[in-house]
Amino acid sequence: MDNLLFLEYLVNPAKRTYWIYILSSILIAFIYIYFNKKASRVNFSSKLWLHESAKLDYYYFILSYFIKTIMIIPIIISAKTIAFFVSKNIYYQFGFNQIQTISYENILVLYTISLFIVSDFTRYWLHRFLHTIPFLWEFHKVHHSAKVLNPLTFYRVHPIENILFGLRYSFAIGFVTGIFIYFFGSKIGLVEILGANAFIFVFSIIGSNLRHSHIPLAYFNFLEKIFISPKQHQIHHSKKHFNKNYGGYLALWDNIFGTLELSKNVKVLKFGLRKEQMKDYNSLTKLIITPFSNIKKQLVASFRICFFKEGFALLLKEVKKRNGPLKIGTIFKEK
Repeated sequence: MDNLLFLEYLVNPAKRTYWIYILSSILIAFIYIYFNKKASRVNFSSKLWLHESAKLDYYYFILSYFIKTIMIIPIIISAKTIAFFVSKNIYYQFGFNQIQTISYENILVLYTISLFIVSDFTRYWLHRFLHTIPFLWEFHKVHHSAKVLNPLTFYRVHPIENILFGLRYSFAIGFVTGIFIYFFGSKIGLVEILGANAFIFVFSIIGSNLRHSHIPLAYFNFLEKIFISPKQHQIHHSKKHFNKNYGGYLALWDNIFGTLELSKNVKVLKFGLRKEQMKDYNSLTKLIITPFSNIKKQLVASFRICFFKEGFALLLKEVKKRNGPLKIGTIFKEK
C-alpha cells in the first residue's frame, strides 16, 4: 500500500478521501444543491476551487504526505506496543483472568464500539486543548487559516499537531486493545466494512467530507446533540465560533461539556483567522514556520513581563485599557 503513494488516499478505506466516501459526498452534495439552488453558485464557482487558500491546501496536502511518511510515522509509538504494555501490566497486577462466557460475535461488537467511543472522546479533548492552551493554539491556527473549505482542508494540519494526534490515536487504541487482550485474549477483532471500522465507514459514507466544504448540511436538532453535522463543523471553522463543536463524529461530548452549537443558531459563516493574521499563513513555508515564530514571541514577551520594567508597564497599560481585573494569559493569546 505504501508503494501507491498518493493513491493510498483513494484506495484505503481508513482514509477520509477513500474514493467511495468521495463519491457518496458528491452525491449528497448534488442532492443538497438540487433542493437549495443558491448553494450551486458557490460550489460550482472557480472562485472556490481556485481560491488562493484552496490552492494552498492542494500544495500542503502533498508536502504533509512526505513529512508524515518520512519524519512522523517512524517516530510515533504504535498502538500495538501500547496494547501489549497495558495487557502485560494488568496481568502482572491481577494474574490470568480471561472471560470465556461472552461469544466471539459479542466481543467484536463490544470492542468496535469501545474503540470508537474512546477514540472520539480523546479526539474531542485534544481538539479542545488545541484551542484553549495558547502554545498549542499556535499550531492549530494552521488548520483554521483556511479561508475556504474543501476536503483537502482536513489535511491542513501542522506536523506538531499530526504528532499529537498520532500519539492520541496510539494511546487510545492501545489502551482499549490492551484491556480487551487481557480479558479475551486472541478473540478480539473489529466489525469491519471493506476493511474499515464499521462506525468510521458509515460516518464517512454519509458525508464526513462535507464538513470541510461549502455545503451547510444540517441535521435535525435532536440529532445534532448526538452527532456532528457538516454544518456544525463549518460553524467551528467560523471566526466567531472557534470555541464550539470540537467533536469528531459525536456531538455528545460538546453537549455534555458545554461547547455545543446547533446549526439553527448560526446563519452567517466567515472562515479563516483575523484579517491581520492571515498574511502569516499564505505560503507553505509560513504554515510550517509561523507557529514556532509566534511561540518564540510569546516566550520573549513572558520573559519581559517577569524580569523587566517595561513588562510591568505593559501590565499597567493593559489594566487601564480594560478598566477591570487583568487576566495575564489573555495578553498573549490571539484568537
